[in-house]
Amino acid sequence: MGKNAVTATDLRGLSKLGFSAAVGAADLVEQMHKTISRKPLPLGPAVDGAADGVAGVVYKGVRGGIRLAGQGVDALLGLFDSPQGAEGSGGRDVALAALNGVMGDRLAASGNPLALAMRLRSQGVTLDLDPATLAAALPHASGRILVLAHGLCMSDLQWRRKGHDHGASLGEDLGFTPIYLFYNSGLHISENGRAFANLIEKLIRAWPRPVDELAILAHSMGGLIARSACVYGDRADHAWRKTLRKLVFLGTPHHGAPLERIGSWVDAAVGAVPYTAAFNRIGRTRSAGITDLRYGALIDEDWRGRDRFARGADVRAFVPAPANVACYAIAGTMAKQEGGLSDETIGDGLVTVSSALGDHRDPRRSLALPEARRRIVCGLGHLDLMSSPEVYETIEAWLKA
Repeated sequence: MGKNAVTATDLRGLSKLGFSAAVGAADLVEQMHKTISRKPLPLGPAVDGAADGVAGVVYKGVRGGIRLAGQGVDALLGLFDSPQGAEGSGGRDVALAALNGVMGDRLAASGNPLALAMRLRSQGVTLDLDPATLAAALPHASGRILVLAHGLCMSDLQWRRKGHDHGASLGEDLGFTPIYLFYNSGLHISENGRAFANLIEKLIRAWPRPVDELAILAHSMGGLIARSACVYGDRADHAWRKTLRKLVFLGTPHHGAPLERIGSWVDAAVGAVPYTAAFNRIGRTRSAGITDLRYGALIDEDWRGRDRFARGADVRAFVPAPANVACYAIAGTMAKQEGGLSDETIGDGLVTVSSALGDHRDPRRSLALPEARRRIVCGLGHLDLMSSPEVYETIEAWLKA
């Protein structure tokens, strides 16, 4: 089997996804059919429920047939499933990471084998956190651990960009052993934060030698997951929280990303017209991880019991920077010089400068990082933060201090 070959497990997951999409399409067409037949006013609520009469029976039969066919194909492909924990190729991992970012919560909830399980990796290989196995996998492990957390729709392999990997370079220059987090970025940030906290605790306990220092380098959503992990690590009194010395954020939307807030307004506009309301279901397929980025929700209380698609004010609980940790933040801006309007409208293309630095118009909600631990780098897009020599030099200086 070639390195980039699609496995039987992949086919099974894609099959589940395809049949689920077919059922969703039938539901969408049925709702449009019923709405049009009722001829509602141009504005107002859509007509919900099944179609009437013969049409309703037909749509019900179509959905039943699709589900039955899907169950048959799933049972057949299940006979050829790949072993649990089998490693994928680079291209496959990147594709799965993107898919999970968009709809990973739905994949996980439906038991789809395409849903990613959180793991720690080294050079693209998952680490077994059994002490003896970990020691064999990392024979040159140092007492300094650097855990790198990627962002939305990305994989650990994408830390290598334009021939450079911050983690590998910091290993060579400062003696860190780089460990990479790989996770389903479509889940709620708090779910990933709790899982990350538990995983780091296992890593620290299994590490082949005494741990002198733990540092985390996080890009984009990865920074929110790291902050969330600190909350849940504190609540569980984890040992790693006493070992964590430094936390570096690269383009992390501490107070949310404007694109998700725009998405919520589009949802509302589409849903306000009954003839287009059916298409609102498409917008509502975006993952919990994405909707958490509207304001930067970090803990369960920020989303539990709420309609995550509903427009509303920022009601999340304020989570300060983790105690006893030196936190640093780098913000990118695509402008040639900082301080202009584009810092707060475009920023690095996805995250504004103030959000990346943890600033908030209400000072009580700001992370209040010292000026010496903040940096704005001009002429950089969101992904360029992972390859910029200027960014790397700043990280190196901070971690060396």
